[in-house]
Amino acid sequence: MVVISQNPTMKIEKIRDDIDLPIINLLNKSKAIKEMVRACEEYGFFKVINHGVPQEIISQVEEEAAGFFAMPDPEKMRAGPPYGCKNIGLKGDVGEVEYLILQTNSPHYMIQSDESNKFSSAINAYVEAVRKLACELLDLLMEGLLGSTPNPTTSSMLSRLIKDSESDSILRFNHYPPLDVPSDSPKIGFGEHTDPQIITLLRSNGVKGLQISIEDGVWIPVNPRPESSFCVNVGDLLQVMTNGRFVSVKHRVAVQPYESRMSIAYFAAPPLHATVSCLPGVAAAPLYRSFSWGEYKQAAYTRRLGDTRLNLFAL
Repeated sequence: MVVISQNPTMKIEKIRDDIDLPIINLLNKSKAIKEMVRACEEYGFFKVINHGVPQEIISQVEEEAAGFFAMPDPEKMRAGPPYGCKNIGLKGDVGEVEYLILQTNSPHYMIQSDESNKFSSAINAYVEAVRKLACELLDLLMEGLLGSTPNPTTSSMLSRLIKDSESDSILRFNHYPPLDVPSDSPKIGFGEHTDPQIITLLRSNGVKGLQISIEDGVWIPVNPRPESSFCVNVGDLLQVMTNGRFVSVKHRVAVQPYESRMSIAYFAAPPLHATVSCLPGVAAAPLYRSFSWGEYKQAAYTRRLGDTRLNLFAL
């Protein structure tokens, strides 16, 4: 079904609920590779099941995060800069969201309380597990791009960037308080944007809200089921590295009536000094110039959330 609505900026939008993202079973690797490549080309998003991340690790970090966001505001403020509320980025973007942002290559002590070590331990275990999954997914995608017998050095090029001790990957916890009453037009918790990194692995608490846009003015709600799945999406850097074959698409989060949404996003990124360019063997004529992740990150974070950044680096 297609629903036409008007957002707060008076822009007419279409909401399509007749499209489902591919659900990819990692137990069958050869089939999964083909499905992942197709999904990255068509949607820039897919879900994975049988991913190998233990449920107890997921449950522990979700429980600790929910406990953190349930604390009184003064207690959450003691976390310092990792904690934020409503303000998104440095250029005036705001949303109906509170969050924690953590560098994954540094200790995760955020609050001075009896529970801080427990939360930190849960985060470290979760980061280790999702980093491993991100590397596996990237290796499989490289195999799909370069053929069934790619050069081992090339096939692990992306995962090595994520495993690097200087990787700039981050973990972000988002909490979206519920609407008190339903609304005819979507109330946006996190505005439309693309992710600037290589790839994102997202977990949610089963409450809907994520929407993706594969064409202007059309939004596709993402079903949060199955509960065991991770939602995976292509970042800007992966679009550059695949020379536009994989697409980094805009997405946003709409706040839900009566139900709070919590999500945990792992943004897999290379070291700041790493060079980003079209991967060997992918294309003869690159669409984008080479640049460092640090250069692209600066371009991304000095612009508004919804601004297009890749065109700044197009040849």
